[in-house]
Amino acid sequence: MDTKEILKKVRKIEIKTRRLSDHIFSGEYHSSFKGRGMTFSEVKQYQFGDDIRSIDWNVTARYNEPYVKVFEEERELTMMLMVDISGSGNFGTKEQFKRETLTEIAATMAFSAIQNNDKVGLLLFSDDVELYIPPKKGKSHVLRIIREMIEFEPKSNKTNINTALKYMSNVLKKKAIVFILSDFMNDGYEQTLKIVANKHDVTGIRIYDQFDETLPKIGLVPMVDAESGQTTLVNTSSKKVRNQYQQQFLHWKHNFENAFKKSGAGVLSSRVEENYVKKLLTYFKQRG
Repeated sequence: MDTKEILKKVRKIEIKTRRLSDHIFSGEYHSSFKGRGMTFSEVKQYQFGDDIRSIDWNVTARYNEPYVKVFEEERELTMMLMVDISGSGNFGTKEQFKRETLTEIAATMAFSAIQNNDKVGLLLFSDDVELYIPPKKGKSHVLRIIREMIEFEPKSNKTNINTALKYMSNVLKKKAIVFILSDFMNDGYEQTLKIVANKHDVTGIRIYDQFDETLPKIGLVPMVDAESGQTTLVNTSSKKVRNQYQQQFLHWKHNFENAFKKSGAGVLSSRVEENYVKKLLTYFKQRG
């Protein structure tokens, strides 16, 4: 892809996602995450109506009467976009590839963040961390993030979400809003996710294609594994084969939902051709 074509794609995504973030998501984003970055301000005597979870037990014991911690909202938050660029993202049977949808959603989140004067960072991963861009503010920074998501060619086609989570946990010392965007066709990240979600505000956004879910009955078909590159002749007329295919999809789906919910993280799933705007808005409103 030449520079002119890349810039054209960046501009197209900017126009579409900037409009969404300006008119729809910026307010919802602010109300959803405004209370997530809180810093300690002072202690004061407990008054009726104060949240008992804010009681400072050390000060209470010292003065023999209840005191509560007072927090104030941090004006500046940090958003980290963790985007899966493994081979399975280059698959799509309607409208566009999964990777293109992930890029649009990530761009929308990034523009929503800069509308709120927050920092945005990017981590692109396969079975290793392919690219890390530290969080910064500003439109030019967001446009760089979009450009990287469009043009970056990974060294590997495989996926390892666990490796990406460990890396992110090491580089992000302060609490951040973390969006993990992937088709989540991977296992073994549950324990690390729990550790990360304990420190950061984490949301998993799962994008999948209709044919990730069910195999069409179209006879003997050569199928290429996007991550291993292996071609296998698959008999799609076999009910057993189609059932096994669907069971694998359901395994990954349930693993994703269970891992994120048990960690206290947010979950959102959308098929490529579905309206992700509505789903994001619903998610933000539920949080707010």
